[in-house]
Order: sequence, then structure tokens, then C-alpha cells
Amino acid sequence: MAEFTRTEADHTRPLPQAGLRGVAADFASDQRAFKNVSWGKAMMWIFLLSDTFIFGCFLLAYMTARMSTPVPWPNPSEVFALNIGGKEVPLILIAIMTFILISSSGTMAMAVNFGYRQERGKTAALMLLTAALGASFVGMQAFEWTKLITEGVRPWENPWGAAQFGSSFFMITGFHGTHVTFGVIFLLITARKVLRGDFETGRRGFFTSRKGNYEIVEIMGLYWHFVDLVWVFIFAFFYLW
Repeated sequence: MAEFTRTEADHTRPLPQAGLRGVAADFASDQRAFKNVSWGKAMMWIFLLSDTFIFGCFLLAYMTARMSTPVPWPNPSEVFALNIGGKEVPLILIAIMTFILISSSGTMAMAVNFGYRQERGKTAALMLLTAALGASFVGMQAFEWTKLITEGVRPWENPWGAAQFGSSFFMITGFHGTHVTFGVIFLLITARKVLRGDFETGRRGFFTSRKGNYEIVEIMGLYWHFVDLVWVFIFAFFYLW
């Protein structure tokens, strides 16, 4: 009887739908990818997706302005050069900033790894190191802004060429720098909670996961890796092009 029931179930199972309805049914029935994803991680992915569109629009606007202007675009190697020992070294500050931010992505990945192992001290230390690297990046970016403003760069003009250079620079790097700044703040908050043992005791409060769950560290890692990845595109399209 049991075998007959299974055979009958196989025969009465609905056939796959054809066309667009079949595609929609396949996506709707797939529970392996999203069934066990927490709301925090899902919301972070949605936020990062929306942020991808914003940064993408900014970079497209910058490339459109650069290719359409009849005025020569300023040479980044000259604009972002630093005078060291009486010599102009092109893009040296930008190279250091990029190295720092990419290194912080490595320390963040290690923090997530130790978080899943529930090694509280190492997780907090690596998150604090990541925050320190991020703060160093923001400080260098503030120095870069100050130097260019002193040299006469404004959103509407600059002494080297196309007027759109200033607005593109301040808009893109400022928006990214804001993301890094907020990331540093939330890293410090999360590191404090990790060091205090909130994720082990289940202490109530903001950004506190379930008892014994360090998932918020991974969520912070997703955000931080995204910020690093965006900088790679900014570095390639704005500073190297």
C-alpha cells in the first residue's frame, strides 16, 4: 500500500509549467538560497544592491562628462602628485590609501572568521584594527581634499582644465568617504559589543544578534568589503584613467 501511495503521488505530481510562468515558478520554489537567510543579512544585501546602482550612476555620469567636454581633462598624475624631497611623485598618496583600504578588507575577513569561532578577543581586536585602517584612509582623504581646495579646486572650476573635474571628484570621493566613515563608526560599536560579550550573553540592545550568534560581524564584513570593492573602481576610473 505504501509503494502504491508513492507511485500515485509521482503520477499526480504537477507537471512543470512552460514559458514565463515556468520560470517564475522555478524562482518562487527555490528555497535553498533564501530560506535560512536572516533578515539582517538579507537587508544588507538589498542595501548594497541599491548602493551599487548609486555608485554606478555616479561613475557613468563622471565618464559621460569626461568624454563629452571639449576642454582637456586634468591629468590625475599631476593633480594628485605629492612633493617629496623636491620631486613630484604622482599618485603616491592614492596608492597608500588603496593599500590601506585593501589591507583592511583582509583584517575584516579574519574578524569574521574568528567571530564564527566565537573567539571574542581576536574578533574585537581585528575589528578595531579594521576601524583604525578605515580611519587612516578617511584622514588621508581629508588631507587630499584640503590640498586640492588650497590649490583652487572647486566644484565649478579648477586651474588645470575641465570644470566638471571638481564636481566629479568631490561627489564621488565624498560619497565613498561618507560610507567609510559610517563603516568605521559601526565597526567601533560592534567591536565594543563583541569585547563586552553581548553576543555570548544575549544582552539586549542595538546590533545584538541572538545568543551565541556573531552574524552581525559577518554583516559588517559584507558592508566593508563592498566599500573596498567600490574604491577599486573609483581608483581605476578616476585616478588611473
